[in-house]
Amino acid sequence: MADVVKAWLPWEDPDAFLGGVPKGYHVDFYSGSERPKSLDEVEFYVPSYMGGGDVFDVIRDMPALKVVQLQTAGFEHAQSRLAEGVTLCNARGVHDASTAELAVGLILASYRNLPRAVRDQEQQVWPGSYDEVDDSLADRTVLILGYGAIGEALERRLTGFECDVIRVARRERDGVHPISQLPELLPRADVVVLLTPATPETKRMVDAKFLASMKDGALLVNVARGVVVDTDALLTELGTRRIRAALDVTDPEPLPTGHPLWSAPNVLINPHRGGASTAFAPRVARLVRAQLERYASGEPLINVVAGPPR
Repeated sequence: MADVVKAWLPWEDPDAFLGGVPKGYHVDFYSGSERPKSLDEVEFYVPSYMGGGDVFDVIRDMPALKVVQLQTAGFEHAQSRLAEGVTLCNARGVHDASTAELAVGLILASYRNLPRAVRDQEQQVWPGSYDEVDDSLADRTVLILGYGAIGEALERRLTGFECDVIRVARRERDGVHPISQLPELLPRADVVVLLTPATPETKRMVDAKFLASMKDGALLVNVARGVVVDTDALLTELGTRRIRAALDVTDPEPLPTGHPLWSAPNVLINPHRGGASTAFAPRVARLVRAQLERYASGEPLINVVAGPPR
C-alpha cells in the first residue's frame, strides 16, 4: 500500500459527509460523470449509491484498485466487474433500520388499506362506513425468509406489534429454520417477508408452487430483489384475489408503463425505496470512514463478500 492512498468517493465534500477523511488519503470526487485523472492510481473506490452503470464499469479500468466498498447490501451488480485480486465489501448493517421500517410500513399499508384512503382523499370522499373491517398486524404470524441482520431488525420492530415470527435462512441455526422446511412453514404464515439476496439459487424461488403454499389471504412482502419472485406466477395468483402482495422491488425494474403488475388486484407497489431514508447517510458514513481507517492501518476490512480478505 502506498504512503498516500488514492481514493475515489462519491461525495463532493467528503470531509463534511464522513466527519473527516482519515489521514493518509488523497481523495477525488466521482459519481459517474467526468473521470478524475487519478484513474490509474486509485486503490479504494466507493461507487455512487444511485449511480448508473458507468460507476461500476469504471472498475475494469482501475489497474491499481484494491478495494470496492459498496453502499448497498446487494453486491451482484458489482461482482461481475471485479478483476482478480480486488476485494469487494458490501454495506451490511447500513440498511437494516430503513429496510425493516419499510417492510413494516408495507404490511401496515396493506392491512389497513391505506391506498384506499388515499384514493378517497383525492376524490374528497368520506365513506360513512366500510363494508369490511381492516386487518390488524397484532396476533399475526410473520415468516421472514432470508433471516440475517435486516431480519433481526425487522423482528425487533414486529415484536412491538404482538406478532409471532418464523425465521428462515439458507442454513439451520439456533432458532432459525432451514429453507428446506419452507413447504411446511409457508401455510402457517399470515405474512411472508422476502429478504433474500439475488443469487442463482434464489432467482424466481417464489414460483407458482411457493405461492400456492401460502394460506388464503396471506400477504407477500418483497423488500429483497425483484428476481426472487416469478412475476408471471405472482400475476396469476393475484388474479385469483386469494393472496396479496406489497412490493418494493419488481422484475422487470423499473416497472414499465403498461405492465400488468401496475393494475393487478391486491398489490401495493413502492418504487424500490427500501434504503432511501434519513437513516441511510449517517450509517453509511460511519461504515465508509471505518473501512478507510482499517485499510490505511492494515486492519482487516469487514463485510467482505468477494475477493481476498484485507
